[in-house]
Amino acid sequence: MRLSIGHRLFGAVLLAILAVVAGSVLLLRHDVLAGFGEYATGIELDRLDALSADLARQYGARGGWDFVPAARRRTWIAAELDRLQRTRLQPPAPPAAPAAPAAPAAPVATPGGVSAPPLPPLPPLPPLPPPAPAAGPDADALPDDRLPLAERVTLFDAAGRYVAGRPPPSADAPPPARRPVQANGRTVGYLAVARAAGPSDALAAAFLAGLAHSLWWIVGVAVLLSGVAAALLARHFRQPIRALMLGTRQLSDGQYDLRLPAGRSDELGELARHVNTLAHQLAEAEDARRQWVADTSHELRTPLAVLRAQLEALQDGVRSATPDNIDAMLRQVLALNKLIDELYALARADVGALDCRRDPVDLWQLANSHAAGFETRLAGGGLTLESGPAPHDARVPADADRMRQVLDNLFENSLRYTAAGGTVHLHGESDGRVLRLHLDDSAPGVPDDALPRLAGRFYRVDASRSRAYGGAGLGLALCRRLLQAQGGELRFAHAPLGGLRATIVMPLLREPT
Repeated sequence: MRLSIGHRLFGAVLLAILAVVAGSVLLLRHDVLAGFGEYATGIELDRLDALSADLARQYGARGGWDFVPAARRRTWIAAELDRLQRTRLQPPAPPAAPAAPAAPAAPVATPGGVSAPPLPPLPPLPPLPPPAPAAGPDADALPDDRLPLAERVTLFDAAGRYVAGRPPPSADAPPPARRPVQANGRTVGYLAVARAAGPSDALAAAFLAGLAHSLWWIVGVAVLLSGVAAALLARHFRQPIRALMLGTRQLSDGQYDLRLPAGRSDELGELARHVNTLAHQLAEAEDARRQWVADTSHELRTPLAVLRAQLEALQDGVRSATPDNIDAMLRQVLALNKLIDELYALARADVGALDCRRDPVDLWQLANSHAAGFETRLAGGGLTLESGPAPHDARVPADADRMRQVLDNLFENSLRYTAAGGTVHLHGESDGRVLRLHLDDSAPGVPDDALPRLAGRFYRVDASRSRAYGGAGLGLALCRRLLQAQGGELRFAHAPLGGLRATIVMPLLREPT
């Protein structure tokens, strides 16, 4: 049977609340009963005041407990309590008055007018029969806490020895409540009362019955409120979870325009915002993939179309196989080969399979030697090459061949886009942790919004530039991936000369310790 997360959450919350409520009710009931039991025991001890005073009086008169009849030790305490109760309930006798002379009885008139002698006085009522002892043959079979008070009282002497009343409880029974019996200012014994498990009078029984009835109502209301609270809480969490489930299903179906409501301030709201960010990134990745396919197809189609046209012209006899025509076709083949090599390198970098060594390389010396190789081409384009002072440390862990490839693309970019009469400036700096190698060129500059996109694949600042002037737009993207594979970075900014600043950031080589 499949249970949704909403039903599981509802069940878990309901059980948790019910467990708390049940524990609270049981603890309340236990505390109330325990407290009421102590209160009832205290009242029962107070009811033994008269018995304690009478025992103290008899002990003081006899000088010991020998007045307790040995044959009736078991029932003597109950009989004493009954005697004291009857004595307390009897009205006090009026004071004796002097006897008055007996007056002659008045004759009683009869209907016939004849006088009759007076009626004799009524005989006195017979005395009340003595109460039957509460103890019987089944009394010892009952536990101490189920007997009435008179049968739960035990008298001990000062040393704790049994004197009369209920026999002492067993060792594993709960200890009875005791009160001292004092005669002549000293404790001569103890009255012990076994604690009652149930109420000992009608008032206590009514109180406990009302308490149990109230507890049942509390349990019922708590169950109802727990169910409502659990349902509301489960719904509160189930709705965003369901929205997340449907949203991820739409993402798996390729619907990247999905946007989930992210107004919550808890973890579910944060998760919804992450899903929205993921959907936005997937949409961008899908757009980039489509643009990548379109740009790659376009870049491959152009040299192939030129080659096809030249070959068809040769085949039709429009052109002859002169060295110039062959050189033109070779340039297209070389351009196509370079494009394929760059695409292959980028693809290997994307999957982390780009091979890069990490040998100690003096990057400043490598950059200056590479700039010297470009000096003739720069001069042919009307550009001046300048070099700044060497940084105090330029040793980095890098692949020299990959770094030459990066420098070649950067110098080629400056050569293509810097206006004639401009300057290309190479300089560097190090702070003990990283080396920053800057390549600045003069105008024209790059717009602010184009700086973050310069290393994008097939991106050109001016889309109208032809391939003969601007290239395929993969050089800077390849430079960034090559540097990342070696633990470095490629950054772009506005150059002080008015053009573009390309900065290579590489960690310096650490000396072994």
